[in-house]
Amino acid sequence: MEKTKVGIVGLGTVGSGVAKLLLDHGDRTARHAGRTLWVEQVVVQDVKKPRDCTLPKGVVSDDLRRIMDDPEIKAVAHLVGGLEPARTIMLKLLESGKDVATANKALLAEHGPELFDRARELGRSIAFEASVAGGIPIIANISQCLSANQVESLTGILNGTCNYILTQMDEQGADYAEALAEAQKLGFAEADPTMDVDGSDTAQKLAILAHLAFGSRVKWSDIPRRGIDTLEVEDITYARELGYRIKLLAVAQLVGDALEMHVSPTLVKSGTPLAEVRGAFNAVSVVGDAVGPLFFHGLGAGQMPTASAVVADLIDIVVGRTAITFRTLELWSKREARVAPLDFSDSTGRYYLRFHVEDRPGVMAEITGVLGRLGISIASVIQHESKRGAAGLVPLVIITHQTTEGATRKAMAELERLACVRPGAVRMGIRG
Repeated sequence: MEKTKVGIVGLGTVGSGVAKLLLDHGDRTARHAGRTLWVEQVVVQDVKKPRDCTLPKGVVSDDLRRIMDDPEIKAVAHLVGGLEPARTIMLKLLESGKDVATANKALLAEHGPELFDRARELGRSIAFEASVAGGIPIIANISQCLSANQVESLTGILNGTCNYILTQMDEQGADYAEALAEAQKLGFAEADPTMDVDGSDTAQKLAILAHLAFGSRVKWSDIPRRGIDTLEVEDITYARELGYRIKLLAVAQLVGDALEMHVSPTLVKSGTPLAEVRGAFNAVSVVGDAVGPLFFHGLGAGQMPTASAVVADLIDIVVGRTAITFRTLELWSKREARVAPLDFSDSTGRYYLRFHVEDRPGVMAEITGVLGRLGISIASVIQHESKRGAAGLVPLVIITHQTTEGATRKAMAELERLACVRPGAVRMGIRG
């Protein structure tokens, strides 16, 4: 059978998984590609580091030129994390005539326009299914399978670390620090989990999906975002009492001619598909004007799910499908954005507000006075008895009717200035 030589740059967790699939299941990939994908060269930073796979002798080196200078290597799996040297390596690969499959969502979210423009200039292509939601084929579905649709909304759980932590807090009663430590012990969270838990990782993925689905040109760092790093078990408990689970949601939806985008912890109605996503799984809910609602669910990270997406991209590259799609979609091109971002203050929804307030007459009147003045209507209230040692404080939970992000933000600022309200009030959106 005809063979096509491929290269791999980076042999960490995902790179090792890609090598395993190509070396151990060559018959499977050959069946789909019509040729054998032959691992010709693997480039790593440290050749002496132990690897989670066995490679033929002489394949591994620390010299990128062994890939760049080999004209028979047609496709390269670019599995280097971070922004640099990942960006420089990508450009060198493209300029040496290689088509590239990458899993680096941060690189695309930050430098997508530069990299895609350069690839087009050189007649090369970049595949990136593995950059969002791991093994879930969401990139192909949005950019190709749903091309007859105008996507109306896209809502996702896009970070397995956060979803694992939230699941532990919900099901085991663990506080945030305990759940994070467990996630790190199991390898779901990095030693420095900041980009995951503060919502940045999710915002990077949302920027990519929104570009595909809506033609958005919003930088990921401009997407309003809040993470889960300040979430308390108390709010998990109240959410459950109200019939909800808290999830870190990425939302992009059309509102008239504008696109609402944000990342934030959200109360999601128990029993709905997104609310039931557990552990390190990811999910994406998409609504198209022709096809209606769709739901994608699977492992969003990990060695083999992500490697599965990378190898699928390599197959598409060598078969020629990627080149056609890449030229047609003109991703991250200089074309004007098809839709303008909505001012987040104007986004509407119901909200969960939680306070610790003084246990005395007149407090509720002070709070409702502020809400009423800002046009915020109350749907329900939960007020439990004060706990021992609470120094005369009681927890107060308010669920609002439909209102705006801007109104609730102003209300919280005013309410926290009241003498009867203690610092640390919480505000989250509600879905479903």
